[in-house]
Amino acid sequence: MTRLSDPIAMEVFSNRLLSITEDMGNTLIRSSFSTNIKERKDCSVALFDASGRLIAQASHIPLHLGSLLGSVQAVLAHTPVERMQDGDAFICNDPYLANGTHMPDISIVTPVFIDGVARLLTANVGHHSDVGGPVPGSISGRARSVFEEGLRLPVIRIVRAGELDTDLLMLIAHNTRDPDERILDLKVQIAANDRGARLAKGLVARMGWPAVSGAIEDLLAYTARRLRNRVAAMADGESTFTAYLDDDGWGGDPVPIQATVRVAGETLSIDFTGTGPETRGALNVPDSALKASVYYAVKALLDPELLPNSGMFDAISMSAPLGTLTNPRFPAAVGARSITCNKIARALFGAFASLLPDDRAQAASHDVVPAIIFSGPRRDGSGQFVYLETMGGGMGARRDADGMEAVHVHLTNTSNLPAEALENEYALLVDEYALVENSGGAGTHRGGLGIARQIRAMRDGIVFSVRSDGHVLGAPGFAGGMQGGTARLIRNHGTDAEEELSSKTASIVLTAGETTRLETPGGGGLGTPEDRDPAGLAADVRGGKISRERAERDYGIQAVARALAG
Repeated sequence: MTRLSDPIAMEVFSNRLLSITEDMGNTLIRSSFSTNIKERKDCSVALFDASGRLIAQASHIPLHLGSLLGSVQAVLAHTPVERMQDGDAFICNDPYLANGTHMPDISIVTPVFIDGVARLLTANVGHHSDVGGPVPGSISGRARSVFEEGLRLPVIRIVRAGELDTDLLMLIAHNTRDPDERILDLKVQIAANDRGARLAKGLVARMGWPAVSGAIEDLLAYTARRLRNRVAAMADGESTFTAYLDDDGWGGDPVPIQATVRVAGETLSIDFTGTGPETRGALNVPDSALKASVYYAVKALLDPELLPNSGMFDAISMSAPLGTLTNPRFPAAVGARSITCNKIARALFGAFASLLPDDRAQAASHDVVPAIIFSGPRRDGSGQFVYLETMGGGMGARRDADGMEAVHVHLTNTSNLPAEALENEYALLVDEYALVENSGGAGTHRGGLGIARQIRAMRDGIVFSVRSDGHVLGAPGFAGGMQGGTARLIRNHGTDAEEELSSKTASIVLTAGETTRLETPGGGGLGTPEDRDPAGLAADVRGGKISRERAERDYGIQAVARALAG
């Protein structure tokens, strides 16, 4: 096989590449020690060629595409492949020094030598639950600069010709709150890349490098051509939509994120002029995270089956004015960038809506990735734990269906941490894990419901932080649908000491028995509520997804009575 003119051969080859990345991902997840990677799967893996082009990425976290692309580009700028040695591996995380997206996402990049030449690169990124800084978890919506966001790692060679730099590993690990976990997870990341390198060498041994190289070129060219065809099928024109953050991390007015999409022939350009200035808090988005957000939205809206490789980047151009939250200047804080990235996706989905067929329309989802972080002494007294979890919410309603309940959307795709694992690992107790009644926006099709997660401290001195959004502005409905419910953060819910907290609360010290409860937003509704199917309305009321009082308010007293009578 010299060229991939045969579509069957192309499908077989692309799946061979994806099988390598999936195997790497399974190795990383199954071998890790932290709950954030082994249980929640907050990690991603990919395969690149020696020039830094993405060849294949496993289906993990879309936002991590930015971390991986940026890290590989930074590694190649720091050490060209001609200066690499077989057995090297590089580590980095910094958004300004190494094109990362935020400090907890630590990348490992490993060259793959074939016939004495570095032909490929394996790469992975893992979200580490703590990398130092003043706030456990290293993420605070109120951080004012990257110097408050943990250990900054430029590109550093952590393995040299097969020999691990244990001094560097210890330096990194002991600048975090759980050094043993960092040491073990970083070693697993290095091993996962080595696993990918062995599989890639096996593929080359079967096919020969000339055939593999030619097939990669064909695959990238095919992806580029396919996306250009999708763009060309759209009518020329432009559309603008504005999404909003509740605040800039320190309160104040909502912050706009404006996206303008322009279609001209086979070219798609996206402009973020009109977006608000750099935020005072950590809601700014580095370049690599912005690119990941745009590439995700284009793939999701125009061709969900498009292969995840660098071929899809050729038809897309983007611009963002310097000094805005979509193009921040050093040392602007970026730790909570995933919240903003999901709102960028909201703006892009809104801008594309008028340029795409009606059957692709969807109301806005909750479009947040709220993170709760608990830290304190381990149950056995052997050190400190840091437990981090990002939570889902309601998906927006679609033309033909209600929105999904309690899911991650857009740029994130992690699993939840089971209550049993949480309570086994940490001095915490899950009081409640449930859907939030009345949180889905009313409509012909209803928005999905958000999540309520209430956690109790089982000993004194547990430190709690959160970064969230959607507490002020709910998910907009579409075509007559109503807005989804907003988020709430409550300390000691249901007691005399109940207190509603800010969405960017940091370092609250809990005593034994105190609780925190986060209710995430719901999705927007689509279509006018009076056109909702009575059977669906009745099922919602009987199933506790909407109270009778709310149903009568949104759908009408007579409509609810008829639905329940039927």
